[in-house]
Amino acid sequence: MYRKSFDGMNCSIARALEQVGEWWSLLIVRECTLGTTRFDDFQRRLGIARNVLTARLNTLIEHGVLEKVPLEDAERRQEYRLTPKGEALYPVLVALLQWGDQWCEHDAPIRLVEHQSGKPIEPVGPRGSRGKLLTFRDIRLEAGPGATAATVQSVGARNRAILGEE
Repeated sequence: MYRKSFDGMNCSIARALEQVGEWWSLLIVRECTLGTTRFDDFQRRLGIARNVLTARLNTLIEHGVLEKVPLEDAERRQEYRLTPKGEALYPVLVALLQWGDQWCEHDAPIRLVEHQSGKPIEPVGPRGSRGKLLTFRDIRLEAGPGATAATVQSVGARNRAILGEE
């Protein structure tokens, strides 16, 4: 099956999906946050075909999300670890978890609590200057330095439609 490339889109979300948008990719990153580091453990825990796992691991390494590190006690064995770029995906995983808990009609299998206080973590999302969780209706978009003319036009139209700007 052919997968569309998002390379040509002037959109940071599309560019991120180009690197980690395939569903196994985020599940592999999730496994890394749970302490999984070895190929066989990923395969066993996810139930993923070995050839698919190999391809996804290679893609994540290629994009700098994971790194392959040789095991100290075995010459030919290695483990996979998140890079700082991979660790930066954690809020994305938390947002997906929270969304799934709220909207996918099941009891939450995992609760996220702050280690130090033992209190549940707050919902992930953009917050205003006073800490209020903001929705897309509360935020104005501005064209960034990489915006094309089409993006500038889309941002303006979106702001006028959502925020009632003239």
